[in-house]
Amino acid sequence: MASFHIPRTSAHFSWNRDLPAALTVDPGATVTLEVANASGGQFGADASVEDVARLDFSRVNPVTGPILVRGAEPGDSLVVEVLSIDLDSWGWTANIPGFGLLADEFETPHLRISNVSEHAAELLPGLRIPVVPFIGTIGVALAAKGEHPIVPPSPQGGNMDIRHITPGARLHLPVAVPGALLSLGDTHAAQGDGEVCGTAIETSSAVTVRLHLEKGAARPYPLVETHPRSARHGRAIATTGIAPDLLQAARAATRGMIDEIVRRTGLSPLDAYLLASVAGDLKISEVVDAPNWVVSMHLEQDLLAGGAG
Repeated sequence: MASFHIPRTSAHFSWNRDLPAALTVDPGATVTLEVANASGGQFGADASVEDVARLDFSRVNPVTGPILVRGAEPGDSLVVEVLSIDLDSWGWTANIPGFGLLADEFETPHLRISNVSEHAAELLPGLRIPVVPFIGTIGVALAAKGEHPIVPPSPQGGNMDIRHITPGARLHLPVAVPGALLSLGDTHAAQGDGEVCGTAIETSSAVTVRLHLEKGAARPYPLVETHPRSARHGRAIATTGIAPDLLQAARAATRGMIDEIVRRTGLSPLDAYLLASVAGDLKISEVVDAPNWVVSMHLEQDLLAGGAG
């Protein structure tokens, strides 16, 4: 089938069913999209913590597109097969005041620039995070007219930050408007489930996808078919949060992991928070033993021994 390319200049900052298509394709087409990092060009490889304090949220999470798929109608499922993600050589991770799971406890701007190679990203000297590239923001236009912000996800996808949308994965999105209008961006070199500080290892990239259409097969939610490359197999430690509210439990498990990282490595709490965000996985471990639920956070032990990858 035909192959196409969309440059990074075809970016937008909201979901809107009335945006003109950057590209129109038939089902089966392969498309390569250039993707800016989540700062929307506000951070470069030489960025400093002062840039974090000046971050303009109206310019974050640009997505490239939209792509109009001929024949797509509401009630259909657009299936995005991720073929490859070619990352830039650097990425950023930040604590942004007012943002993140523990925003009320970590109010100081903080920034780390990682060197990114094929297999590892060096978050700190000697601390190498395994690289598993994925698409943080990917979705189709919402049915409602007008502009809708990029950052909150919706039933049409968007900023889901599911770290399993890697090369080899397939994402099923419910079409809500004619043509579907697919856009994507916010690619990451690595992230933990939960992205607790609000950022992963954020990087620009070139993403290649193949688009399929399943007529009349829409689910009321996005569905991901994962690839084995997104699995973690190493020995891990797991901290727990136990509370009558899942958000409280997630916060407690995250606090516990930060404390454990600091105790075992001597990292500052802020750097431990960033490490938990890019490599720690939050899991719902139990929701049946009322009145308390259990959330756990898992982190591979190799990362506490000085490096990985």
